[in-house]
Amino acid sequence: MKFIAIILTIGCMLHVGISQAQRLKSGTTYQTAVGVRGLGTSGISVKHFTKPALAIEGIVGFYPNAFSATVLVERYESAFDVQGLRWYYGIGGHVASQSDVVQSEGIYRRESSAFGLGVDGIFGIEYKIREVPIALSFDFKPFFEVATDGDAFLALDPGLGIKVTF
Repeated sequence: MKFIAIILTIGCMLHVGISQAQRLKSGTTYQTAVGVRGLGTSGISVKHFTKPALAIEGIVGFYPNAFSATVLVERYESAFDVQGLRWYYGIGGHVASQSDVVQSEGIYRRESSAFGLGVDGIFGIEYKIREVPIALSFDFKPFFEVATDGDAFLALDPGLGIKVTF
C-alpha cells in the first residue's frame, strides 16, 4: 500500500508540474494547490482547477494502521462577496486499506486486514490569502464505506486544510 501511495503522490506532482504552464480564465485566484488536511481524514491534498469554478481534489490519508485515497470533483462559488472566500461542494469516492496489529507477549502480529470502497461528498469554505500563496479551508467530507470484513462505516469527517497555491 505504501508503494501505491508513493506512485499516486508522484503522479499528482507530475500532473501539477505539467499543468502549471496552463492558465485559466479569470474567476480563480490560483490553478493548483498542494498541502495537508487534518482532523478527520488527515494527509496530503492536491487540488487542480480544470475550469474557473470546477476542481479535482485528491487526498491521500494516513492513519496508524490504515491508508486511503480519495478523489473528489468540486464546484466553487463566491461567498459573501469577499474576495478570495469561496464555498465549495462536490462528490467523489475512495479506497481504503486497514490492518489490525495486536501485541501478545511482546510479539506483534497482524490480526486482520480489510479493504474498503466508499462514496464521499464534500462541502466547505476556502479562503485564498491574496498577499501570499496560501489557501485555508474548513470542510465536512461525509462518506459511506463498505469493507471486505463485512463492516460498514458512515462518518461526517471534518477537515482543516492549508495549501500552497500556484
